[in-house]
Amino acid sequence: MDYVTLDKLIEDLNLETIYCADNINKVKINKSDVNRPGLQLAGYFDYFAYERLQIIGNVEWYYFDSLDEQVKLERIEKMFSYPIPAVVIARDLEAFPEMIQFAKEKNRTILRTEYSTTKFVNLLINYLDDVLAPEITVHGVLVEVYGMGILLTGKSGVGKSETALELIKRGHRLIADDAVEIKRVEDDIRGTAPEIIRHFMEIRGIGILDIERLYGVGAVKKWEFIDMVIELEFWDENKEYDRIGLDEEYTEILGIKIPKLVIPVRPGRNTAMIVEVAARNNRQKILGYNAAKELGERVKNEINKRKKDYHKVD
Repeated sequence: MDYVTLDKLIEDLNLETIYCADNINKVKINKSDVNRPGLQLAGYFDYFAYERLQIIGNVEWYYFDSLDEQVKLERIEKMFSYPIPAVVIARDLEAFPEMIQFAKEKNRTILRTEYSTTKFVNLLINYLDDVLAPEITVHGVLVEVYGMGILLTGKSGVGKSETALELIKRGHRLIADDAVEIKRVEDDIRGTAPEIIRHFMEIRGIGILDIERLYGVGAVKKWEFIDMVIELEFWDENKEYDRIGLDEEYTEILGIKIPKLVIPVRPGRNTAMIVEVAARNNRQKILGYNAAKELGERVKNEINKRKKDYHKVD
């Protein structure tokens, strides 16, 4: 999402409205930065970040309270003359009459929160980082296997949901089935399900399943970081599949490279078990151990050893 409207932010963060402008549904916030207008209350308006939410904490409130009445009027009038999205007063502090006066004149919004300034700023920035993060929706199934987020992709009917169902029976957790909403949060990729289909799964021949009701709250999860992509495809006899694992394959999602495996599917293969092993193996690689490289080193050392023994005999 490129922006969040002020009315949605007020609702999501449960902010108290002291004065509400008549256009809060049109006020767009598109940056996760905030501003504490201490310098502006002191009269310095060069480089004023007016496009950000303005946070009034203890320091700003008590400084403003110490000003002469005429100076208060001048500073607030000038600050509210800029198209600021809103002013948020922390710690349940009172709104000054001058603020309310110019909020009405300039059509600006004044909000209040009970949180301390630092706590609210952290809460607000985390919220804005989340809602403003780059986002895409992909067709697939997202499951948590041994604490790792595994995105199962592949053509329709290849068995993604059936594999996920078997994983759930084995004690792993479902995040999303069919549609996966993916966001980039800093350098991580996070997946979740659209609210309307969260915890539901479609199995051909049965229909819609409510995984939370069938298997309990421990079988589902709201979101998970994506650590690996596994593409399921129908077995192709003419295709040569990787049997060693030395060549690392990656796919790019929202600019982030994610390890990828292609697993062929055919009757008799326990795909869920293979996904479990892939998750364990990927964790080993993250921790610095690669079984394929270890085997390669052993073979290389054995060849070198035999060469030395051959030269000694010769």
